[in-house]
Amino acid sequence: MQKTTGELMDALLSKPDVAQYLEENRGELASGSLAELLNRLLQTHGLQKAQVVAASQLERSYGYHLFSGARANPSRDVLLSLALAMGLTLDETQQLLRRAGQAMLYPRVRRDSVIIRAAADGCTVMECNERLEALGETPLQC
Repeated sequence: MQKTTGELMDALLSKPDVAQYLEENRGELASGSLAELLNRLLQTHGLQKAQVVAASQLERSYGYHLFSGARANPSRDVLLSLALAMGLTLDETQQLLRRAGQAMLYPRVRRDSVIIRAAADGCTVMECNERLEALGETPLQC
């Protein structure tokens, strides 16, 4: 069962020792590298790296470096491009952003709202960028 962030915070603050919290909630805590998560998502969705890198509109070698872990600090837009190219759910996209230390998508932000809707509609990176531009927002920078 997945605990909410609030439940985890309450559990953390109620424990006299952080080690006890970590042990009791190990299944709830993020673990692994960004590359591990990207590769797990590839497998989950039955995708190939080559097709995702091409669909993301990333430079080919840079895309492969992200999947191998040779590059570990992609921008938020690069991650969003990968999420669109992989057809990730909103929850998977938020997990990807969190793992990379980037801000999650927030529906109170105009640009984020367009991206969320584009992802929900199954848009490609190019289609998402067209929507962003049509609404006066900055397209994804890959």
